Amino acid sequence: MQTKSSGALVEQGNICRQSAEQAAFILPSATAFISVSGTCPLYLDEIRHFLTLCPELSLGWFEEGCLVAFIIGSLWDKERLTQESLTLHRPGGRTAHLHVLAVHRTFRQQGKGSVLLWRYLHHLGSQPAVRRAVLMCEDALVPFYEKFGFQAVGPCAITVGSLTFTELQCSLRCHAFLRRNSGC
Repeated sequence: MQTKSSGALVEQGNICRQSAEQAAFILPSATAFISVSGTCPLYLDEIRHFLTLCPELSLGWFEEGCLVAFIIGSLWDKERLTQESLTLHRPGGRTAHLHVLAVHRTFRQQGKGSVLLWRYLHHLGSQPAVRRAVLMCEDALVPFYEKFGFQAVGPCAITVGSLTFTELQCSLRCHAFLRRNSGC
């Protein structure tokens, strides 16, 4: 896989930019990205919103022209996530908020989510203004994110219906070092 310097979408091993309009044509059925708990992590309007505001903080993986996995992010300027962090992008923020990492159901358990997250964190680590990444996830996913250096900071203030989440954060300093010395 090759990497370009700014936010991107991966297509058959290549990184390319996609605008919100282009992404609307290539997104498969949103139901294909429903989480294992049965909830939709982000709606199409929210995806378009963040792709328009901060495309450099999104990354996707395409195979044969179809989106099979993606990460949507934005910048945040507070220590912890709040309800408003779900819809806002704070251009001066030093924290990348990972709204969603989604893999199409037919491509799960193939390592695509891990590869995409690893590349995303290294991309963020190369941006001097971004110091850390934060996300919220269900408890069952905490061990997955811990493999990438995320640490639980406690229960997230955000709930969706009866779902509760754990908030995690990751320092990007080590990812920047690895990127500079990895030959990527």
